[in-house]
Amino acid sequence: MKKKIVKVSFLFIGIVISYFAYCYIRVKFAKIEIVLVDNLTLEFNEKKKVSSYIESINGNIIDDFFIDSTELGKKEVTFQFINQDRIKLKYTYIVDVIDTKEPLIWLGNSYSVPVNSKIDLTKKILCGDNYDPKPNCYIEGNYDLSTVGSYPLTFQAVDNSGNKESVFFHLNVYEPNNHSNQAPKTYTNFSDIVTQYKNEHTKIGIDVSSWQGEIDFEAIKNAGVEFMMIRVGGTKGTNGEYFLDKQFERNIKGANQYGIDAGIYFYSYSDSLESARKDAKWVLQQIKDYKITLPIAFDWEEWAYFNDYNLSFFGLTSMAEAFLDTVSEKNYKGMLYSSKSYLEKIWLETGYDIWLAHYTNQTNYQGSYKMWQMCDNGKIEGINGNVDINVMYLN
Repeated sequence: MKKKIVKVSFLFIGIVISYFAYCYIRVKFAKIEIVLVDNLTLEFNEKKKVSSYIESINGNIIDDFFIDSTELGKKEVTFQFINQDRIKLKYTYIVDVIDTKEPLIWLGNSYSVPVNSKIDLTKKILCGDNYDPKPNCYIEGNYDLSTVGSYPLTFQAVDNSGNKESVFFHLNVYEPNNHSNQAPKTYTNFSDIVTQYKNEHTKIGIDVSSWQGEIDFEAIKNAGVEFMMIRVGGTKGTNGEYFLDKQFERNIKGANQYGIDAGIYFYSYSDSLESARKDAKWVLQQIKDYKITLPIAFDWEEWAYFNDYNLSFFGLTSMAEAFLDTVSEKNYKGMLYSSKSYLEKIWLETGYDIWLAHYTNQTNYQGSYKMWQMCDNGKIEGINGNVDINVMYLN
């Protein structure tokens, strides 16, 4: 009996060995016929799949994933496919992630400063890059901030990939005029916006903070306010102490009491992924006891000091995503707030809804957006002073 068991065991082992040997030989000598495209370069942060670089293949790719293009340099791309003999195989090719996009210089054909200004133009004029957090920004030409005049100059920017941008402009150094003529103030009536933009696909609302003082919620409800974006607070500068907006609790309680849909916005001074996540966690702590039916918006507007932040546009966008991902993890909707120009030239795609700021009667922004802040001079019964008016699109 013992000999019989031993014979069966050896037979089983032999079968297993033979099977694995067969599999090894089958894979080793499997037919792989893959032709790659000639150009194996990938732009930084560009969205391309594995199949984008394959001209022909004798089979089907199992997972045609997007290639990670968030770091420059050579990158191995390994994928699995099943060939025409139904054999599962691996294949690797190499792409070169490159950056050919020139830096951005936020400058028109002229720039004006008062005489005797102490500013550093290379810090004051926004100069940034999609990848490089600190491009080399400098001015060619001579000028004197202590002497009134017009100086022809060239602003140059070079990133660490060698991409270069140049903008010719006139620096106008002027004598300030103390007798400025102020244009008469104009207002936008909330009722006019309701008449013009309210339909079955929209809601009309406002965004508020302590600047609007104590709001009469019954009055604004009767005026037709359907939603509010409420400032929760902010920090006292970058990595500074958090503070709650003086009217936040009154505003959110009033919105909840009167059945007005409420969303939140946070004015951020973040300079890193860590600080953005910290901001989001602070916001979540402040709003946990209230009914929030609309998104939490990330509002970053430090454009006048952008050069001091040492952020690339990719880094800035990643920072916003860190904030929005954190609030999304707690089942809130995230939203990015910004004006038309910055959305078009600086912000990269986040995958989150956009709250567009563009003060006009008819925006020509070509991107998608969920909410439109169309003016900052709104007038409505129940609020003393101006208020921003917004249109929200339901579908």
